[in-house]
Amino acid sequence: MRRAAGVLLAFACSATQAAPSTFGPVIGSALLCRSQLDNAYFHSWLTTAFGPSYKHEGGAFWFKGDATLWGKQVVDVMVSDDTNPMVFIAAVIESKPEELEEAIRASAGLRHKAVDASQYPLRGSNPGSVIAYHMGKSKIYCGKYKPLPPGR
Repeated sequence: MRRAAGVLLAFACSATQAAPSTFGPVIGSALLCRSQLDNAYFHSWLTTAFGPSYKHEGGAFWFKGDATLWGKQVVDVMVSDDTNPMVFIAAVIESKPEELEEAIRASAGLRHKAVDASQYPLRGSNPGSVIAYHMGKSKIYCGKYKPLPPGR
């Protein structure tokens, strides 16, 4: 009995929270560079939706949750911290880049064209979002340099 309770507790602690119904419009739009980027806002939104970030690495907070975008499973969502020279939001998607590009084009009408002829080309959209190859999956992101402080 004690062992079964321990297994159930471990499972409950490792379970990810389901994404709210606004995940696609809020996070999907930001990833496509169709909304204003504000890392404090997205950090707060993701914390409310999924709880605290599970790691803080590479100038970003990393979140996990049970979510899909454009019919594809989301593995991680990252939002920049204040140490990064850019403000960005990114996601790792369980899909090959060409499949993700097709899904985005079909559901959101936005094209991501290959920017070079390499084996694993970056794919960029007119608004500025980028799809990159990431260890058999896709990483999609939107990033902008922080504005200079007033007086510079």
